[in-house]
Amino acid sequence: MASTTVKVGSTVGLHARPASVIAEAAGEYDEDITLTLAGDDEDDGADAASSLMIMAMGAEFGDEVTVTSDNAEAVTKIAELIASNLDE
Repeated sequence: MASTTVKVGSTVGLHARPASVIAEAAGEYDEDITLTLAGDDEDDGADAASSLMIMAMGAEFGDEVTVTSDNAEAVTKIAELIASNLDE
């Protein structure tokens, strides 16, 4: 199981546009990818392939999010997206 923690880089947090970009990228992988907001229970993780679940996390700019999956490449890709400013 691969895992990494990154800070949200989008100035509006993980809302509509950033969430849809992340979900689309996560959907390209066969393995499950889970996002967990720092301070939340691991059982409260969001499916990275679901933009609605990502938005429901309520992650704001600068919040820490842990990305977990059996696919290390997927973890790296999704973590890069979360850390970037997807509002531009």
